[in-house]
Amino acid sequence: KADGPDVVWQDREIKFDSPASTLALRDGEFVIDVMTKVEDTKGNNGDAGNLTITNLRVIWRSARSKRANLSIGYASITSMSVKQAASRLKGVTNALFVMTKFNGSRFEFIFTNLDRSVSGEARARTTGEGTPAFLTLQAVHKAYDKTKLYRDLKLRGAVIANDELKLLPNEEVYNKIGGVMNLSNSRGNDGVFHLTNVRLVWHAENSENFNVSIPYLQMRSVAVRDSKFGRALVVTTTQRSGGYVLGFRVESSEKLEAVHREVEALHRVFTKNPIFGVAFDKKEGLGKDGPLDGSLADGRTPRLEDDVEIVDGGESGADLVARYYADGASGNDGTDRASLEPVFDETLGLAIEPLPPGATAATLWNVA
Repeated sequence: KADGPDVVWQDREIKFDSPASTLALRDGEFVIDVMTKVEDTKGNNGDAGNLTITNLRVIWRSARSKRANLSIGYASITSMSVKQAASRLKGVTNALFVMTKFNGSRFEFIFTNLDRSVSGEARARTTGEGTPAFLTLQAVHKAYDKTKLYRDLKLRGAVIANDELKLLPNEEVYNKIGGVMNLSNSRGNDGVFHLTNVRLVWHAENSENFNVSIPYLQMRSVAVRDSKFGRALVVTTTQRSGGYVLGFRVESSEKLEAVHREVEALHRVFTKNPIFGVAFDKKEGLGKDGPLDGSLADGRTPRLEDDVEIVDGGESGADLVARYYADGASGNDGTDRASLEPVFDETLGLAIEPLPPGATAATLWNVA
């Protein structure tokens, strides 16, 4: 069964030229920094815009065209580096290259800061070449990468020490429940539940390394069902986290119902006000030691929302995506495009590299 419409996609997907509703901040998402006069050099060269850095993604919006925008989730980013790029507005200059992978394809985004009088502490430091290096974005992405336990299901992780849960920053334990059997095999394993404001953790009594950490973010449902061991608590996770169905038997029916109500309540509260784990202090996060894990961000910037709906400008999705393919990027079938043999295109009368699925020579010729 597919995940519902409320599933968190903002940190995992890449969106091109989306409607305003897609760019609106979801519950639990907040703005960390906004950079003005930033060019999307690869896809909209010559077009300045705003780069919004949130705790889940980076959003670029054109200042000239409402329909030109990008949403890049941090989970899709594989690397970032500062290199030279050719900008129509600034010439050859240092720019931030963001390499990504999404749905089996590799994309490259190039952002150039067009503002020579860069202000703000988060953008005051420069690279050795003297060019602003988008340090806030780089540091926030590192903070995101270090806080996966808030968002990802983890099996057999180092989450327990001396029978106690290793707490994440801003995590609080609400209940510790013994006598909980994991039904992952034919015999079952006795263990302990740890219920926090972020996740449900189970570990075996005699083996701390035999455990599972289930963020409420990845829970699709919590129910009581029949099993071969009797009535059990069944936790179903989202398809994004593997679509697991995990069963736990509690000592008595009364205790089972109480645990069920408590987990459901914690899941419901979390859903209304999710904690994604990425918190960034601009003053300390840009220090020489890098971003702080778990430090609360001060002075959050208000939400930036468009008051209009973006309409289709007539350019197909294939055209938009084709602008950002990385050199030699593989397609959805996993094929390395750089290694493909040329094919004859009747429209051009030339041998060309095979085009991405859905793209034609005629539409690519019209890319601005």
